[in-house]
Amino acid sequence: EIHIKEPVEKEVNPHLLPGELLLCEASTVYKYIQEDGSNRGTYGKLVCTNFKIAFLDDDSTSDDNEPQLKNKIIGENDITLQCVDQIYGVYDEKKKLLTGQLRKYPEKLIIYCKDLRVFNFCLRYTKEEEVKRIVSGIIHHSQTPKLLKRLFLFSYASAAPSNTDGRNQTVMFDTLEDWRDELERTKGNVQYKAVTTNEGYRVSEKLPLYFVVPICVSEENILKYEGRGIPIWCWSCHNGAALLKMSAFPKEQDDSTSQMQKAFLDGIYRTISKPPYELLKTDDLSSSLPSLQDIQTAYTRFKQLFLIDNSTDFWATDVKWFSLLESTNWLEIIRRVLKKAIEVVECLERQHTNVLLIEEDATDLCCVISSLVQVMMDSYSRTKSGFQSLIQKEWVIGGHGFLDRCNHLHKSEKEEAPVFLLLLNCVWQLVQQYPPAFEFTETYLTVLSDSLYVPIFSTFFFNSQHQKDTTTTHESLKTQSGPFRFLTVWDWSVQFDPKAQAFLNNPLYAEKPKPDKSQRKTARFKHQRQLSLPLTQTKSSPKRGFFREETDHLIKNILGKRIGKLINSSDEPPNSFREFYDSWHSKPVDYHGLLLPRIDGPEIKVWAQRYLRWIPEAQLHGGGTIATAAKILDLMEEVQNLQVKMDEEHSQAISGDMHAVPMLRNSARLSSLFPFALLQRQSVKPALPTSTWKDLEDEDDLVKRDDEFVDLSSDML
Repeated sequence: EIHIKEPVEKEVNPHLLPGELLLCEASTVYKYIQEDGSNRGTYGKLVCTNFKIAFLDDDSTSDDNEPQLKNKIIGENDITLQCVDQIYGVYDEKKKLLTGQLRKYPEKLIIYCKDLRVFNFCLRYTKEEEVKRIVSGIIHHSQTPKLLKRLFLFSYASAAPSNTDGRNQTVMFDTLEDWRDELERTKGNVQYKAVTTNEGYRVSEKLPLYFVVPICVSEENILKYEGRGIPIWCWSCHNGAALLKMSAFPKEQDDSTSQMQKAFLDGIYRTISKPPYELLKTDDLSSSLPSLQDIQTAYTRFKQLFLIDNSTDFWATDVKWFSLLESTNWLEIIRRVLKKAIEVVECLERQHTNVLLIEEDATDLCCVISSLVQVMMDSYSRTKSGFQSLIQKEWVIGGHGFLDRCNHLHKSEKEEAPVFLLLLNCVWQLVQQYPPAFEFTETYLTVLSDSLYVPIFSTFFFNSQHQKDTTTTHESLKTQSGPFRFLTVWDWSVQFDPKAQAFLNNPLYAEKPKPDKSQRKTARFKHQRQLSLPLTQTKSSPKRGFFREETDHLIKNILGKRIGKLINSSDEPPNSFREFYDSWHSKPVDYHGLLLPRIDGPEIKVWAQRYLRWIPEAQLHGGGTIATAAKILDLMEEVQNLQVKMDEEHSQAISGDMHAVPMLRNSARLSSLFPFALLQRQSVKPALPTSTWKDLEDEDDLVKRDDEFVDLSSDML
């Protein structure tokens, strides 16, 4: 039985951004809060604008329940149109994917989001005409192909007041001076030069206006094949070795063209193999790493594990969690990418060899590997401004096709691939293994991944610098409003106030390098939970339940990876790699020096904060990494208060901003869903036996005769 409150007299209206238009709405919509099959929820209005889908609740969120990481642009019940993944309708308790024109309208609407939220709306009590309008409107504006100029990005840019330059010390790499400064910073200006050959995009529309090449490469060579076959500089190591990338020639060519291109490449290689460039190692990433299609397939399977409709579904899939996780192959792809990055690091660091990464357009996996290598080798890239500058250099200006890879325009699913998300997942592995080495937190990475789908920033909504420049110029002339001033995502004040921004900064960041006298073992932090299966299997023990002894303690430490087959796989690192890898890991960590991730099996983990934050069943009450963070932030605030008192006693001016560190009023109430939500409802595991759990009796790999009931109602993490 569903109790529906009487509509209040006060009209609830959506908060609209500049340029945002209300397109359709429906009243008397019921938003479910799924809990063990019950139909509890909230009554309100569902609206669709040219920017977002929003549910407007009559009960305004109280301060006590409001997330401390409150986004000023996207509310708790807001979904940007680009964040909508799939929409399902429920007809007579059966789910059906909704696309195009509908003959019959559903009684329930389920929206799956790309940030892994799931919204359930009941339309049974809504007027039929309103149902038709809202369902058709949501499907049309979020799922059908659209033109680039129809993105809300342009509506907002033309209507919003002139914004301040929010670069925040982030180098944008859109000027020649930025590239020259980077060459000087990395001491690469002896062997490499910044060129202006592509001004006016006369070489290629895929290349940026300015880029860096070896000094010996002539302008004639750059122009010859539209920039293909030209080694483009990414970064220089302290020992002079450099990381380069190159767009490959098309593989299917006639013989004469192929021979000419081969001769051209041979000439280029001979030129850059001479002193001062020394040795050169080439690596074709299209053959040594998974294809974009493989990456997309793996992530599609992987994200399904977290798009949970209700508690019943959660517990039904939970009993097969490890096998389902392994079958997605997502963690194995992360391992392979990190391994490839370490191989490149070894060439640069130990062998003093230049590395040339080759890919069809050098804008996908080249971006991933070059970024990871710099994060591992350059401590500047582990600061917040340094990491943002790295993303600008390698991805935004480097020409990664965000528009196609994120499928923002819904034009072609064939081009879609979560390449940038793959990078963030890999960086997260390093952040959680070596927290003091990074100025930013995992919350920063999570928020950055969410920003992929917020179309008020230009950062992630173009395929190239050329596309941004030409589209912007055309639209500006058309509207006669002067040049557009797009926002950059790096201005975090647009989304968060200073109190919330504090969660993006790591209070334990080791700002100055100090000799690490502790042994290697003590570098492991106790609060880092083992979120993966053990490396070796143990014998089953009687009276241990169907998870067996090897996973008994992991019932609390969910999220893992079975790697038995991986350790003996054919792609086991060669001896030189293993020697370099083991040698580094046997020494104390220098947080401002080289960092190598641990990649053996169980060390590769699931990014728990991003993928589990909307699932109350998977929360840790008063636990998780936030328990440590909360205590640290409380302690920092106490130190700040003491400092203020000391300043007052000495009659000194008080200049500190007391809101720099968030006040956690009651850290005991926090859960692992924090800071995206405070403590949520208590989830109750369904009582045994159920039909789902009875089915397990047929699965020999999970159930043994001597097994008995295991209580899964304890904390899953």
